[in-house]
Amino acid sequence: MIKRNIPNFLTLCNLLCGCVAIVYAFKGNLIFSAYLVGIAGVFDFMDGMAARILKAYSEIGKQLDSLADMVSFGVLPGAVMFNMIQHAVNLTSAEHTISTNPLLLLPYSGFLITVFSAIRLAKFNIDTRQTDSFIGLPTPANTFFIVSIPLIVHFNSFGESFDRIILNPYFLISLSLISSFLLVAPVPLFALKFKNFTWADNKVRFIFLALALILLIVFRFAGIPLIIILYISLSVINNLISKKIPANYE
Repeated sequence: MIKRNIPNFLTLCNLLCGCVAIVYAFKGNLIFSAYLVGIAGVFDFMDGMAARILKAYSEIGKQLDSLADMVSFGVLPGAVMFNMIQHAVNLTSAEHTISTNPLLLLPYSGFLITVFSAIRLAKFNIDTRQTDSFIGLPTPANTFFIVSIPLIVHFNSFGESFDRIILNPYFLISLSLISSFLLVAPVPLFALKFKNFTWADNKVRFIFLALALILLIVFRFAGIPLIIILYISLSVINNLISKKIPANYE
């Protein structure tokens, strides 16, 4: 009984981290919120690993995982983007009421990420093609991309001109639209699930992990969005090489 619920306990830890991270996101503490996202991601990885090792698969575990991901990797990135766009709008505007400044409605566009995350997770639950790979960017990867932005601005010194570009509301809205599209894009992406550790079966995974580590060491937090771009690029290249791209994704 206890062994069967270990994966569910880890999933609930993911959910708890996501809830607390949302609180800090709305308080404007995006740095601590980003750290909690990282911890939630660890729990999200561990619950699946624990289920495989313990052979503790269950329907309730599948549903819990999806619900927890919706909070930690759906609501949270929307809240973070909302806060960033709101901050950017306030920096460029002297008027702070919606009646006198319609631009104050722009921050709500960040929740497009939440909407498309829900679509992504719902499709994943019923799509039998996504057992060993993904179609569209996984919600955790998308969330890491979003929460890396405040970390980059806070810890990496690229100059004020760089910060002005990043903190431009229209740049952030564009990122919201791009990430929302990537969540549901009909693009097959490899999963970091190792059935064995042979080079022949996992070369794309080994290459990705090695390059991702180098990017983190060299660029620190700025390496996170580069890692997501690398992940998508390697997936596309791997699909072209293996010629496993289905003719149609609906």
